[in-house]
Amino acid sequence: MIKIVIAGFRGKMGTATTQMVLDDSRFELVGVVSVNSTVTNMNELKEYSELDVPIFQTKEEVIKAVIPDVWIDFTTPDSIYETLLFLVEHDIHPVIGTTGLSSEEIKNLRRLSNEKSLGGMIAPNFAIGAVLMTQFAIKAAEYFPDVEIMELHHNQKLDAPSGTALNTAQAISKVRKPKIQGHPEEKELIEGARGADFEGMKIHSVRLPGLIAHQQVQFGSLGEGLTIRHDSYDRTSFMAGVALSCEKVMTLNEIVYGLECIL
Repeated sequence: MIKIVIAGFRGKMGTATTQMVLDDSRFELVGVVSVNSTVTNMNELKEYSELDVPIFQTKEEVIKAVIPDVWIDFTTPDSIYETLLFLVEHDIHPVIGTTGLSSEEIKNLRRLSNEKSLGGMIAPNFAIGAVLMTQFAIKAAEYFPDVEIMELHHNQKLDAPSGTALNTAQAISKVRKPKIQGHPEEKELIEGARGADFEGMKIHSVRLPGLIAHQQVQFGSLGEGLTIRHDSYDRTSFMAGVALSCEKVMTLNEIVYGLECIL
């Protein structure tokens, strides 16, 4: 049985993940992390009244009390790199859904984890459909170099563009013929109207209440268009990918980026 700690368990993604771990016989929840928690055990919370699992405020408290195999993290971007360095140092397998890491930080984490043969997962999106969307977009980009990406998320998301949109753009850039899109004399009447620029591609971010996670990759060519879209209507859509990652990281020898690495 894989022993798991969940950081950010009180958030919407953390709540869904906690329920998934509790329902899965392969996993044992040995602790949760909530920085501002005023209670020390989950059984003090009404929704978990029969669950005897400790609540920690810091990662240092966790390793003094329990020895988890896997640390699942759905917190905020500001501290995730420091957390990952800590997990690698203490031989805990990370499964990270928190975005905002730079390419240099990811590269360094892969090097450090490889030195210790410690498997881990950093995924901009745990929905299997979102991974397929990116793979389909890579194929389409070989023939349609004119492309724009529109990502839509709930209004509590802190980073823009999303990790999924960036990952899609980076993947497309590997096969797409270099091209600056749009009219060479186009002018933005309001700065940012054409979106963010990534190697000539445009990325647009929408933040509205009521949304979960959605992305559309739109291609255009002479006389035709192609749209590839993925929608997560509920956070349960991510749970199959999280569960699969918790299993697979136990056999990997470094931190990998993207769910497609284990599918």
